[in-house]
Amino acid sequence: MSRLSFERILGNNLVKSFIFYSIFRAFYGAGILLFTWLFTSKTDYPLWVSLIFLVLSMIFSRVLLKLIKRMKNSDNQEK
Repeated sequence: MSRLSFERILGNNLVKSFIFYSIFRAFYGAGILLFTWLFTSKTDYPLWVSLIFLVLSMIFSRVLLKLIKRMKNSDNQEK
């Protein structure tokens, strides 16, 4: 693959969104799983509390990602 075609692929907005989404999910997901593991192993709360936390974190991550996208789009429109 030539450098020009690679740059063209990376210039595509869909590819940029996918890469951003993947990086966001990787870091956010790793942090949530680490926190849940520590919470479950170091406290005496029942397992269902951790499961509720995981469900709520999924909802929160969707809201957070939408806010980040909205902020990014408003920054792009100002330029």
